[in-house]
Amino acid sequence: MSFNVVIPARFASSRLPGKPLADIHGKPMIARVVERAQMSDAKRVIVATDDQIIVSALSDMDCEVILTSKEHRSGTDRIAEVIDKIELADDEIVINVQGDEPLLPPENINQTARMLVERPDVNISTLCVQIYESEDVFDPNVVKTLMDKKGVSLYYSRAPVPWYRGRFDGSQELTEDELRAYFRHVGIYGYRAGIIRQFVKWPMSSMEKLESLEQLRAMENGEIILCQVAEVEPPHGVDTPADLEKIRAYMANNGENL
Repeated sequence: MSFNVVIPARFASSRLPGKPLADIHGKPMIARVVERAQMSDAKRVIVATDDQIIVSALSDMDCEVILTSKEHRSGTDRIAEVIDKIELADDEIVINVQGDEPLLPPENINQTARMLVERPDVNISTLCVQIYESEDVFDPNVVKTLMDKKGVSLYYSRAPVPWYRGRFDGSQELTEDELRAYFRHVGIYGYRAGIIRQFVKWPMSSMEKLESLEQLRAMENGEIILCQVAEVEPPHGVDTPADLEKIRAYMANNGENL
């Protein structure tokens, strides 16, 4: 199985300025993400950043760092620049690992790549996990996903989908059995390089604008997105200062602070 990992790392962040360099037990967060990616079966791990300060922060690590434009609107745009710079063939597999996932299991990366190896007719893959808390169903920051029985994505939404008609008004607790219908999207993607080149040329789609979810652009342009339940459940990433403290505490409590 041959694939590449690209980690987009934008220095600016509205909720957590300088997030990639946030210290996690003596190392910047982006370094922790790189370490996780290097534990996978990837033949190549590349950080795609918009700031020289991140390049410098990773100077002691054995990984590739490519400086990209500050004008990109998304991590996918940043990855598109990288695949052109390194001249990847259209059929090569690229795994987009988010730069704020310092505890991402390497098994997630391998699983996302394996999905495309096993389905050469599909260009995009991703993962999800079961939702266990009612509050997550109603949280717009928790993206919900629907799949068919073959693992083909049907829709992604910030709203509670599916909706229990006549069952709740948005404030009631769901039972354990009712929660089985809900899955949280995990922000990792597998792509063939060619579909990334196409994707960034498509205009934002109507559903993408409404939900602010980039994957809907691919679906509205007829692309199949395969989605599987993660074989190893990943923890939440870092979006806020509170998330960062949780990661630090988790690593300290589990002996992962080396």
